[in-house]
Amino acid sequence: MPLLRFDVIEGRSPEELKKLLDAAHIAMVEAFDVPVRDRYQIVHQHAPHEMIIEDTGLGFERTPEVVIISVVSKERTPEQKKLLYKLLVERLERECGIAPSDVMISIVENGTDDWSFGYGRAQFLTGEL
Repeated sequence: MPLLRFDVIEGRSPEELKKLLDAAHIAMVEAFDVPVRDRYQIVHQHAPHEMIIEDTGLGFERTPEVVIISVVSKERTPEQKKLLYKLLVERLERECGIAPSDVMISIVENGTDDWSFGYGRAQFLTGEL
């Protein structure tokens, strides 16, 4: 945990998607101080007409390389969130060539009782994690 969902416009190669996921995971490990094997990522690819991602009046343009990253996580500090936003755009630009204006991130927080990693047990509550 955290769980990351990536919404992208279809057309990226498996290698490009792997780079995207790897770069995001490294940023997550650094910003949220999660273990390296704490990796839960899902990619959703969409036809171009299925994603309308504008700029909320901020004045920048999106390209077909736009990436929406939705993060579900236990509570994090504002500093951790800001660091994640910064590290994600830096890594995605450097390692994947994705412009910072093409990265939108949303974090939804939940509690330890909202997770089961398998076997129908709430591992945070049972003490397994």
